[in-house]
Amino acid sequence: MSMNNSLCWLLLPYFVFLLSLPSSFSSFCNHHDSSALLLFKNSLALNTSHHYYWFVDHYPWLHDYCSFSSKTESWKNGTDCCEWDGITCHIISGHVIGLDLSCSNLQGQLHPNSTIFSLRHLQQLNLAYNDFSGSSLYSAIGDLVNLMHLNLSYSQISGNIPSTISHLSKLLSLDLGSVYLTIEDPNYPRMRVDPYTWKKLIQNSTNLRELNLDGVEMSSIGESSLSLLTNLSFSLISLSLRDTKLQGNLSSDILFLPNLQILSLSDNKDLGGELPKSNWSTQLRLLGLSYTAFSGNIPDSIGHLRSLNILGLKNSNFDGMVPSSLFNLTQLFHLDLSDNHLTGSIGEFSSYSLELLSLSNNKLQANFLNSIFQFQNLTYLNLSSTDLSGHLDLHEFSKLKNLKYLDLSHNRLLSINFDSTADYILPNLQFLYLSCCNISSFPKFLPLLQNLVVLDLSHNSIRGSIPQWFHEKLLHSWKNIHFIDLSFNKLQGDLPIPPNGIGYFSVSNNELTGNFPSAMCNASSLKILNLAHNNLTGPIPSAMCNASSLKILNLAHNNLTGPIPSAMCNASSLYILNLAQNNLTGHIPQCLGTFPSLWALDLQKNNLYGNIPANFSKGNALETIKLNGNQLDGQLPRCLAHCTNLEVLDLADNNIEDTFPHWLESLQELQVLSLRSNKFHGVITCFGAKHPFPRLRIFDLSNNNFSGPLPASYIKNFQGMVSVNDNQTGLKYMGNQYSYNDSVVVVMKGQYMKLERILTIFTTIDLSNNMFEGELLKVLGELHSLKGLNLSHNAITGTIPRSFGNLRNLEWLDLSWNQLKGEIPLALINLNFLAVLNLSQNQFEGIIPKGGQFNTFGNDSYGGNPMLCGFPLSKSCYKDEDWPPHSTYQHEESGFGWKAVAMGYACGLVFGMLLGYNVFMTGKPQWLGRLVEGVLN
Repeated sequence: MSMNNSLCWLLLPYFVFLLSLPSSFSSFCNHHDSSALLLFKNSLALNTSHHYYWFVDHYPWLHDYCSFSSKTESWKNGTDCCEWDGITCHIISGHVIGLDLSCSNLQGQLHPNSTIFSLRHLQQLNLAYNDFSGSSLYSAIGDLVNLMHLNLSYSQISGNIPSTISHLSKLLSLDLGSVYLTIEDPNYPRMRVDPYTWKKLIQNSTNLRELNLDGVEMSSIGESSLSLLTNLSFSLISLSLRDTKLQGNLSSDILFLPNLQILSLSDNKDLGGELPKSNWSTQLRLLGLSYTAFSGNIPDSIGHLRSLNILGLKNSNFDGMVPSSLFNLTQLFHLDLSDNHLTGSIGEFSSYSLELLSLSNNKLQANFLNSIFQFQNLTYLNLSSTDLSGHLDLHEFSKLKNLKYLDLSHNRLLSINFDSTADYILPNLQFLYLSCCNISSFPKFLPLLQNLVVLDLSHNSIRGSIPQWFHEKLLHSWKNIHFIDLSFNKLQGDLPIPPNGIGYFSVSNNELTGNFPSAMCNASSLKILNLAHNNLTGPIPSAMCNASSLKILNLAHNNLTGPIPSAMCNASSLYILNLAQNNLTGHIPQCLGTFPSLWALDLQKNNLYGNIPANFSKGNALETIKLNGNQLDGQLPRCLAHCTNLEVLDLADNNIEDTFPHWLESLQELQVLSLRSNKFHGVITCFGAKHPFPRLRIFDLSNNNFSGPLPASYIKNFQGMVSVNDNQTGLKYMGNQYSYNDSVVVVMKGQYMKLERILTIFTTIDLSNNMFEGELLKVLGELHSLKGLNLSHNAITGTIPRSFGNLRNLEWLDLSWNQLKGEIPLALINLNFLAVLNLSQNQFEGIIPKGGQFNTFGNDSYGGNPMLCGFPLSKSCYKDEDWPPHSTYQHEESGFGWKAVAMGYACGLVFGMLLGYNVFMTGKPQWLGRLVEGVLN
């Protein structure tokens, strides 16, 4: 008989004794642990409000494994704690060894002396998905030295992770993640780990198998510290460090960890690296590098990852051809290569196991892959913006019975047949994106879709009235639809009425007519409504403004009439209110200045009158205020200075009568200030701000009655116009391109032009048509990024400073109709981008410089300056056609301007005549004869 069998026989009487005990003796709960748990329960509150768990609303997948219940309600004094919900006890000692309070509706602060830290026998602690209100993770966590599993994910714990966590040397799994919250809200409380704590944790927790620090700030963890993970090469199975602000390049050694099955590093935009090109054969089942700086080719070695189920490389910097070996991974069911720079074609897959395929925003330039229709399990397919070509019958998708998401948008070379007989149906299709697909009519299969959540048919050529069946589907059948975009088509007739549950509804840029229907107001869940650029008439219904959930309301570019309803004050959750270019009348509702979240207020080009609201509240979110092109009068309200986030303030073309609003100089974010064509007056004086208007790039005070000298104290602080960013790649614009674009009207090269989008590099100063006097400012020549300068129609005197030659980016310069004098500086010929020059109606004199852009200007640039001469004027200057052209302004700076040359010419003539007279009267001088003979010989 073996020793093990002997031991079993010896212990058998003990087990028989335990089984024979009455039930009253089967309770093993340790009294100390029971008391500690009750005290912990009493230190927290229960919050059972479903809306409180907003992350569940945002991420419905949580419902799959997290069913919220108040487990501590079963914790009663005098009862066996081992029977309480979430408690596991040791079968012999009765000590609590497991505490699972995940999803338990707990709310409150964790304290450093919390009794939970006295449960020294705990092996498992799970407090995930509760609200500890930004509490810290205290050093007492290190006292739970028997912990093997610790999960504090999504629990709103913040602050530094204590170094004592390294005392938990028995840890097998550690989960402190909260990534989905930190990505959506940058201000969400994060935990942080410093290099010392990281080093101690990795060195001591040598048995760690699963490590999840999603959302934990690790920006101080360098490349060498991150490489410490190789110490866990034989234990680590799962590593997730999403959205941790990691930087630098990841060591490829981590990609070679032999037992690693899950590696997720997504959402670290400054974390780079490359995939191994050889000898890469691991047990990886998930590789997530989306939204990182990983680059280079996807190597053929990717085909060696035979166990790979999920590959996510979205929105990184991968380029080159998609390797054919990728299509041989038979276990792959999730493939996302979207938003990279990949080229080539998509090969034939060895297996049809894919459930998700996303290749959008690449340059594949290949024919549509018909083998996709063999993926019977496919639920998600995104091929938008891939430059696909060929012919596609949409009815082929009826083979994909499980398909829920389909996006074929922005493939203009792909010919899609939507006119097939509608004898097919996609029973599970919920998301359909067909933007920019050359569609000329509503697809016939649409009426058969019963479960639509998203429908995008924007940017097509759909003509005529919206069919009646579409109206009926909206009102009666599509109960779950949340998003409809029919914008940028050629639709006519009446507006469709969105269903009650819809959140996004856009039919902008069509030819829809009729009154604004009051039934539109029934959509109580509406968050974004865009009806801009149509031919809608009539008033805005008062009930429309009662939509308390409305975030964006865009009714611009229609023919709406009447006042802005006072009921608009009920829409206090608005982010964007755009009613521009209608025929609205009346006063601006005062309440608009009190909306806490409003960041764009655009009421330009209406017939509004009265004063600007005088109650802009402190701490408001306004970034854009555009009231130009109305009939507003009175003075500017000083409460505009409360708009500390303001970037654009356009009050042009009104009847505002006031002095310059010097109190705006404190707005550090202001980039565009246009007060053009009002009744502003007086001298512009700086009132003491240390750095007034530091980011201003468009400064337009034209067509007012300002007087006195040019505002030097402001101009010298225009730091936004000083530096030139030569390293910027691509065009960048102000505003949010998805919801609102900032625009402005400026006088550019002598013409009024509307910039529909404002480039971040565009800079201009327009002080024309005022009564400014005094001399031009030398400091203007320091605004190196300036594109346009218009100081015309003032009373400015003096000369043009030579510093204007430093304005190398200047494209137009208008100094006409002033009292300037002197010569035109030769330095101006160095302005290689100068396309328009107007110096007319001044008192300039001398020769017009030659060379550079000056050779392209006509007579109009110089008219009204009778003392000017030279090309292109008909008046010549001392036969200037025989003079060499000026090339640089250094000639002038050395003292040899045209006056000096003329004086020297005259002096030389007189000297020559005297010398000749002397020769004829006295005979040639000997020294002169010798000199001439020497030259001839």
